[in-house]
Amino acid sequence: MTAVGIDAVEIRTGKLELDLAETFAPAKGESPEKYTKGLGLHSSSFPDAYEDIVTMGANAAHRLMERKGLEPDDIGRIDVATESAFDNSKPVSTYIAGCLEQVYDGDFHHANKGERKFACVAGTQSIDDAYNWIRAGRNRGRKAIVVATDTALYARGDPGEATQGAGAVALLISEDPDLVELSPEQGFGSADETDFLKPNQQFPSVDGKRSVQVYLARMREAVEDFESVWGEVEPEDFSLVPFHTPFPGMVRKAALLGFRHMTRNTHIEDELAEDIGRQPRPEAFDDEEAYRDAISEYTDKLKETETYAEWYDDVIEPTLTISREVGNWYTGSVHVARVSGLKTALENGEDLTGERLLVGSYGSGAQAEIHAETVQPGWEDEIAGLNVDEQLESRYSISFEEYEHIHDVHNHDTDTQADAEEFTTPDEEFVFDGWGRMGERKYRYVE
Repeated sequence: MTAVGIDAVEIRTGKLELDLAETFAPAKGESPEKYTKGLGLHSSSFPDAYEDIVTMGANAAHRLMERKGLEPDDIGRIDVATESAFDNSKPVSTYIAGCLEQVYDGDFHHANKGERKFACVAGTQSIDDAYNWIRAGRNRGRKAIVVATDTALYARGDPGEATQGAGAVALLISEDPDLVELSPEQGFGSADETDFLKPNQQFPSVDGKRSVQVYLARMREAVEDFESVWGEVEPEDFSLVPFHTPFPGMVRKAALLGFRHMTRNTHIEDELAEDIGRQPRPEAFDDEEAYRDAISEYTDKLKETETYAEWYDDVIEPTLTISREVGNWYTGSVHVARVSGLKTALENGEDLTGERLLVGSYGSGAQAEIHAETVQPGWEDEIAGLNVDEQLESRYSISFEEYEHIHDVHNHDTDTQADAEEFTTPDEEFVFDGWGRMGERKYRYVE
C-alpha cells in the first residue's frame, strides 16, 4: 500500500510580537512568572494591520508551493481549517485560492475547496479528509493543500488573553511523502461539551477549569480507542509526542497522564514500583472516590521521578519551543508542535528517519484524535527549508499601547482595519486591501 502523509509544511507567523514578561505582565500588574512558568509562554504573535487569516494562510501556501516547485494544476484540493472565519457561507479556501491565482499563470478552478470547523482539531480533520481522498483514488495524481489559520484573540481582560496568538500552517498532503507517513489507525474521544464556544461571536466564551478537564478526558478516550486498533502504546514506541498546545502548561498535564497510562503493566512500572509503588487499579477499591485519591497521589509521585523527567525532556519538551514564542494558533497548534519537535531534532543532529510520532489533536466542544506518524527519509531537507527562525527574529515588538491598538484593529466589531496604522512594511506577500462592493474582503500581492 502506497504511503500517504505530509510531504511538506510551511509556517507563517504574525509579524508583531507581544513580550509577555516584559510588556504584558507589568501592564497587568502581575508577575512575569505567571506567564513564563505557569502558562509556559514567553511571547505572542499578532497580525499587523494588513494581515489576517487569509494573508497568513495564503503566504504560507505560496511559499510551500514555491519551495516544492508546484503549479496550480498539481493541486486537486485546498482545505482550510479555522475557527476565526469572517463569513458564514464563503469558505476561506476560496479567498486563499484567489490570492494564489494572482501570482501563478494557472488557476484552481479544478480544485475542490472547503472549510472545516471543529475548534482546534479541524486542522487534523482536514488532513484526514485529504488522506482519505488520496486513498480512495479520487485525486487523479494531484496533491492536497491543508491550511490551518487562526487569529486567536480573547476579549480584553479575559483570563485567556495571555495565550493569544496568530499564524498559519500550510501542509502538503500526498503519496510517497517526504516528511511523515500517516497511520491508517486512529483513535477518537468525543462528547457534547460546552468548555469553549463562540455562539455567533468573535471572542470565545471559556470555562477554563472545565476546558482542561474536558481536554484530558477526551485525550484519554482517544488513546484508549487508538489502542483498540493499534495495540498497546508504550513510551519507547514514539520519539516525539506532539500535543495540541493552547499553552505549554496544559501539555504538561496531558503528558503526565499519558505517561502514566503508557507505563501501566510495563517494565517501567515494575522498575518504579520500589520507589513509588504500583499504579492503583480500580478493582482494588470499594468506591470511585478512594480510587481517584489513590491514582492522584501516585501521579504526583510519578511526576517527581527521574524516569518521567527524562522522558518528558526527550519526547515532549522539544515540541514546545516554537509555541512558547507564538502563543495559541488554534487549528495550527498541534502542527506547530510537530514542526517544533522535528526542528529541534534536526538542530541536535538526531536522525529520526523511521521513528514514530504519536500525535494528539484536540478541539473544544469536544473531540480528541490520536494517530501515529512515521518519519520519512526526506524529513531533514523539509525541516531545513523552513524560515520560521527568521520570521520570529524579524517580528516588530509592540508596546502595550500598540497591543491595545492592534487588538482593536482585529476586533470585527470595530471595523477599523482598512484605515489602521501599520507597524511593518509588506514585502513580497499577500495583504488585506479593503472591502468590495458586497462587503467581501479584498487582497493583493505586494511585490
